[in-house]
Amino acid sequence: MKSPLLSLPGAVPAEGVDEGVAAHYGDLFREQRALADGTGFVDLSHRGVVTVTGEDRLGWLHLLLTQHVSDLPPGRATEALILSANGHIEHALYLVDDGETVWAHVEPGTEEALIAYLESMKFFYKVEVADRTADIAVVHLPAGSITEVPEGVVVRETPYGRDLFLPRAELEAFAAQAGPPAGILAHEALRVEQHRPRLGFETDHRTIPHELGWIGSAVHLQKGCYRGQETVARVQNLGKPPRRLVFLHLDGSEVHLPGPGTDIRLADDGPEGRKIGFVTTSVRHHELGPVALALVKRNVPVDARLVAGDTAAAQETVVEP
Repeated sequence: MKSPLLSLPGAVPAEGVDEGVAAHYGDLFREQRALADGTGFVDLSHRGVVTVTGEDRLGWLHLLLTQHVSDLPPGRATEALILSANGHIEHALYLVDDGETVWAHVEPGTEEALIAYLESMKFFYKVEVADRTADIAVVHLPAGSITEVPEGVVVRETPYGRDLFLPRAELEAFAAQAGPPAGILAHEALRVEQHRPRLGFETDHRTIPHELGWIGSAVHLQKGCYRGQETVARVQNLGKPPRRLVFLHLDGSEVHLPGPGTDIRLADDGPEGRKIGFVTTSVRHHELGPVALALVKRNVPVDARLVAGDTAAAQETVVEP
């Protein structure tokens, strides 16, 4: 769904999964600094929006999600995953309940499969699932923002800022009074700095939550049964995940960033060394320079010098080995 805010001055369309919103508005670093200072907003209107209503909504979702939501208070933000039977991540949901409805935003293009799964699990529960993507746009306000939220708009407030579930018809009017717009690239740069994984970027078909540090924030370890729980419990209690998320400081003298999927090797092994991981997201940060998130094998030493493609990289631990 193409955002009307692509008509704003300087807007350059994003590509790939984020197609439909602006990559930037002409000055990537200025936009990052504005968000870091708590000003402006990010148009995330390409993300899917799913709602669940009905008196059984929280208890029913509690049975399906990795997060404890049966007693979720109105207005409290949380995030949750849906796993396969083998414990691999299939969906990531960013949730808030307003007292009558659970609102969730999800990765662009995943809402149809998510809704199909939820519909298949309704059985006798008093719940209704709806795709609200066509009439509700997600807008992000950074932490510290004093932008006024229109009356009646559902807000999901987190340490990183506020996600607004804004009527799509009000998007242009809101943008006119919300301060300078920032593109999805600025939003992604801050996400990488904050070590926050993203479905489809830091995940592949075999990713389990432990690898990305989603235990706790999105996976509750003291709740009842859900699909994939056996894998979560087994790895948590008896083993270690095969891979771990790391944060990379990249050599700033290189012109090009190593893109997603770029092989990572141990620098001491030379250019023919074995692959020990891959880049998941790489960005240029307004203060840190070129940085990235990556998945590496669990047993890679935390002080090992790495190479991402041809680019030297120093790692910071995100998930402990």
